[in-house]
Amino acid sequence: MPEYLPAVKLLYITTVPETLNLLTGQVGYMKQQGFDVCALSSPGKVLYQFAEREQVTVYAVDMARQITPLQDLLTIFHLWQCFRHIRPQIVHASTPKGGLLGTISAFLAGSSVRIYLMRGLPLMTATGFKRLLLWWSEKISCLLAHQVFCVSHSLQEVAISENLVPPAKIKVLLGGSSNGVDTKERFNPVRVGVEIRQETRQKYRIPTDALVVGFVGRVVRDKGITELAETWKILREEFSSLHLLMVGPLEPQDPVPPDVEDLLKSDPRIHLTGMIQNTESFYAAMDILTLPTYREGFPNTPLEGAAMQLPVVATRIPGCIDAVQDGVTGILVPPRDVGALTQAIRMYLNSPELRQEHGLAGRSRALQSFNQVVIWEALYQEYQRLLLEKRLAVPKPISNMKEAM
Repeated sequence: MPEYLPAVKLLYITTVPETLNLLTGQVGYMKQQGFDVCALSSPGKVLYQFAEREQVTVYAVDMARQITPLQDLLTIFHLWQCFRHIRPQIVHASTPKGGLLGTISAFLAGSSVRIYLMRGLPLMTATGFKRLLLWWSEKISCLLAHQVFCVSHSLQEVAISENLVPPAKIKVLLGGSSNGVDTKERFNPVRVGVEIRQETRQKYRIPTDALVVGFVGRVVRDKGITELAETWKILREEFSSLHLLMVGPLEPQDPVPPDVEDLLKSDPRIHLTGMIQNTESFYAAMDILTLPTYREGFPNTPLEGAAMQLPVVATRIPGCIDAVQDGVTGILVPPRDVGALTQAIRMYLNSPELRQEHGLAGRSRALQSFNQVVIWEALYQEYQRLLLEKRLAVPKPISNMKEAM
């Protein structure tokens, strides 16, 4: 009987467990390639749901999203203890805080391959001393990682121009995104269907024939919610049957101004859903998706909305310019520009033909350029390359192992 290579341990790290949901499908793929996959994040119900759904071992370590020097030192110690116990060959850390604490701890524990996935750069909207701290946080993560992956080409350009990482050390897989989009099962308008659209609208008392502008994400200032609220005040007067569907939680970190929060909660034609896991039924209820954000790495919502044949209005910033093809799958507007945001949404509201044209083009682009399996395969090839560079064993895919037995 042939001698098989032992499973290579692959540890994913994120600051909060909700981010692990961005790995849906990828974990199972890597397990099929022979990796022993586990995950580490802050404790919470979502972490253990992820463990059960993906059938992987998870570890919980408290990680604050804010900069908390004393608490962060304690977290590094706890992470180091975990790494000494787990002994992963590959540590794949993402999100700014998870990347910083994860790469430091992995370095101290002597992990063989350290990867930092740059999902976004909070320093892009920060100023003063806070910006300096955030710059050093990213710089250290990039310095201690053997390889930096970036979720978009435009964000990669920012990272290089900010002198965070040398060009030879950072790369984007294919067209960008860390996980692609599930165009076959979840975000498929044919599978979701008209009945789901009607059921979702009925739940929130939205008339069947109403036009619905949607937003999906954290309801915070950095997502451009203040500008969206101002745009809403204008458009609600012009379109008497218009509704605004806000899918996501109001968060205390980077909160929206009190008057904006009051508007979102009091207007009967604005619908706040709170935290939602399965967003496909909400996309189905929309006619237009908007993301007036100030900063992004590579936003998932424009891809998901495009896969559901929705035209997208987003801001012309790094990340969004990779996710939305201006004038083809959506319209890009300057950030913090209420007039431009209003005009772009108004254009779609007045033209069902344009909505359909850009929606169809968006789904076609999602199918062609952001296929999940192709992205997973590209990442798997990178894992193999990094292991071989360190003269480490590469696992054999489970299918190959079965064939050899």
